[in-house]
Amino acid sequence: MPGAQVPPSGGGGTARKVIGGLLTVFGVLGMLGGGALAAHAYSNSQQSIPNSAYGPTLWRNETTERLFPATVGEPSNMHDASDKKVAQWSRMGISQDTSCSKALSGKTKQTAERLGCEAVLRATYVDLTGEMIATVAIIVVPEGTASQEMGEFLDNQEHADVPDAAVVPFAVPGTLAAKWRENRRNGMGGEAVGGYPVAVTTGAVNGRTSGNLPGEFGDYGANDEDRKPWMDAANALSKTFYIHLGNLER
Repeated sequence: MPGAQVPPSGGGGTARKVIGGLLTVFGVLGMLGGGALAAHAYSNSQQSIPNSAYGPTLWRNETTERLFPATVGEPSNMHDASDKKVAQWSRMGISQDTSCSKALSGKTKQTAERLGCEAVLRATYVDLTGEMIATVAIIVVPEGTASQEMGEFLDNQEHADVPDAAVVPFAVPGTLAAKWRENRRNGMGGEAVGGYPVAVTTGAVNGRTSGNLPGEFGDYGANDEDRKPWMDAANALSKTFYIHLGNLER
């Protein structure tokens, strides 16, 4: 055709090379972008995100054996408190009575009932030395301000001059916990876990009670020092269950 432009010899090959190079660059970038997205997705898959919707119903939906594992201990990696490798306490038995009025005592009972206590789940444990005993109570109160207030109450009790014993011991016949009674309680601890405050009371398997020295003999913190091992154990066990119940919510 008149006036038609004929491309110079070899021009088509050059254009194809340029286009091919651009496609290669874009292809590499796409692969890199896809790899980044895949890495991000994998990273997200390793995260444990609490299920806020499941939390309030956890105590109804989990079995008692899951709520109160056969052994518990504070894990160094904060993952599984029921792992036997970190076991510090062995379960003696689980109470079938979930009554708030029968499971709690003193100011703890009064506070829980005022906040609308629905149930108290209890289990008794003995430490691996066979010398210390504890009853753990999961207190079911309405989620939100009630749970927060219950947790604050338990925290204040840990630092009180005469802490409220909080939990009524659950005795388990035929075990080391057979003689576990209210008059043998020596320490208490507590922790708030979402909608589930946890309270723990501790004592000695052989029935030894902490000091209650009269007059000046009890001054200068002597009674506190005698009670401290049981208080520390109760506090640590409540935090162990804080980890455990938090993992069950995920």
